[in-house]
Amino acid sequence: MPAQIGYLIPTREAIMEGRPEAAPLLSLAEQAEDLGYDSVWIGDSLTARPRHEPLTLLAAIAGRTRKVKLGTAVLLPALRNPVVLAHIVSTLDQASDGRVILGYGIAGDVPNIRAEFESAGVPFDKRIGRMIEGLQLCRALWTGDKVDWDGRWKLAGQQIGPVPAQKGGPPVWIGGSHPNALKRAAKHFDGWFPTGPGADECGQQWQEVQAHAKAEGRADGDMTFAVYLTLAIDDSHENGIVRIDRFLEAYYGVPGHILRRRMASFGGPAEEAAAFVKSYVDQGASHICIRFAGDHENSLKTMAALRQQMGG
Repeated sequence: MPAQIGYLIPTREAIMEGRPEAAPLLSLAEQAEDLGYDSVWIGDSLTARPRHEPLTLLAAIAGRTRKVKLGTAVLLPALRNPVVLAHIVSTLDQASDGRVILGYGIAGDVPNIRAEFESAGVPFDKRIGRMIEGLQLCRALWTGDKVDWDGRWKLAGQQIGPVPAQKGGPPVWIGGSHPNALKRAAKHFDGWFPTGPGADECGQQWQEVQAHAKAEGRADGDMTFAVYLTLAIDDSHENGIVRIDRFLEAYYGVPGHILRRRMASFGGPAEEAAAFVKSYVDQGASHICIRFAGDHENSLKTMAALRQQMGG
């Protein structure tokens, strides 16, 4: 089956470049759907990497599109009360007729992200346990049943409405390449959604995720393998790599050549970029989220024309 191809809306770049208006971002989402992309994605941050709030903007996109899946790449759920999050996601899934996919993340251990968690009143060192328990609580609320809960949050016979259009709630994916992250994905999540490294290593790690899932008693095919890739489309490899490095350093505040070691990225001609994407599909990825390093409208059109070469 062909892979699904998605596009990351450049909310972070819009803020970095002093272009906070939402209208151009909504237009890019519409263009992606018109060009045949299967999904659009939005990242998340409060203060560490300022950008538009993802679930709010996805609601606006839901009203402007009809077919594309609406994903977070990735949401930081530990920053949100799970009862409120369950309600927002349920409403978004209903508003979009069941098109939501939630990519989750735990956030990296760097000073500005620790400060972000502190600003939200959330203990950074407890973020993984908070994320897992919060997901379990969301899923309980998404059934529509009355929920009793005695943990970080206290509920006594409470329920939300509406429940998501997707029975049991939208699929929830998580990334990470550490051995513990692979086990966590297999135990708690519907999909594995890494940002790298290379295709061959990702393929090996996907086999590990599947083995862990089997050990958990999960059925074959119960999980999705998706991947998040960064592309700079350029006639020159040299210029493409320079663009990737500048983009990543501006985005994360870390030298690009360091980030490229762990974040899957390609800079160069479009047909070779398509082969790069296809290398992950060949390793079993069934959904690709593409982040373009600049030149979004041209890159969207160029890569849409190469869909078959990407395995889509």
